[in-house]
Amino acid sequence: MPELPEVETVVQGLLPAISGRLIENVIINRPNLRWPFPLDMKERLEGNVVLNVRRRSKYVLVDLSRGETMILHLGMSGRVLIHKLGYEKSEKNMYFNKPSVEKHDHVIFDFEDKTRVVYNDPRRFGAIDLCRSVELNKHKMMSNLGIEPLSNQFNADFLVDNFKYRKTSVKSALLNQKYVCGLGNIYVCEALWHSGISPLKLAGSVKRKQLELLTLAIRKVLKEAIESGGSSLNDFKNTAGELGYFQHNFKVYDREGNNCKTKGCDSKIEKIVQSGRSTFFCNKCQR
Repeated sequence: MPELPEVETVVQGLLPAISGRLIENVIINRPNLRWPFPLDMKERLEGNVVLNVRRRSKYVLVDLSRGETMILHLGMSGRVLIHKLGYEKSEKNMYFNKPSVEKHDHVIFDFEDKTRVVYNDPRRFGAIDLCRSVELNKHKMMSNLGIEPLSNQFNADFLVDNFKYRKTSVKSALLNQKYVCGLGNIYVCEALWHSGISPLKLAGSVKRKQLELLTLAIRKVLKEAIESGGSSLNDFKNTAGELGYFQHNFKVYDREGNNCKTKGCDSKIEKIVQSGRSTFFCNKCQR
């Protein structure tokens, strides 16, 4: 599933392409994704000017001029692709470069300046909803989200307060979106390695000094992943249809049996399962 860096990459691609643009036409090729589309979605979207495109947790938020916000979740395999429609000249004549609709192009947004945005989702675990912008924080997808890990509020003091007496593993605590939102399996594994904390350690037992290292590691890993366009393991591509490349920088994730990358460490990366998810770590470096 796309995590914070992948969603931020999509937002950064969409923002300059559609901000300030009028949605001229919306083509909906099926009635639902993971859940049914909102009532009258086509009519509610058409005629709006996009005011802003932003991210909250793992959601893309598109603020619209009529006072609603479109909430988009990529699910397991969702992609947002941008095409620039218009006339192009071949050797013999002019032609309209309108791309063909692919099998899994479920929702298509055409803008007045001939920009086309396509939501493609082979597995259909994604979601699109509409909500009054002033009530966004009350929406069922938004209401229980914690703080953003790249915000000023995210620091060691916050983790000390929220991990206190917690008897779940530190990895599970970081994946709980009610505390810190947007973090997923890949980047939690990476950040725990960078901070030298075992994913098996109970959240309530992690010392403040380690939590200070952890907050720095989380910020570092997320920022580097965003700069790399996210990680492309299975389906993820950016809005230009290109792969991210942070997966080439993984220290532990998906590296079971490989040498630890800590200088002087002779241990191998191990894989265990926690709460149904694969965890990768170095049993020697992470305590």
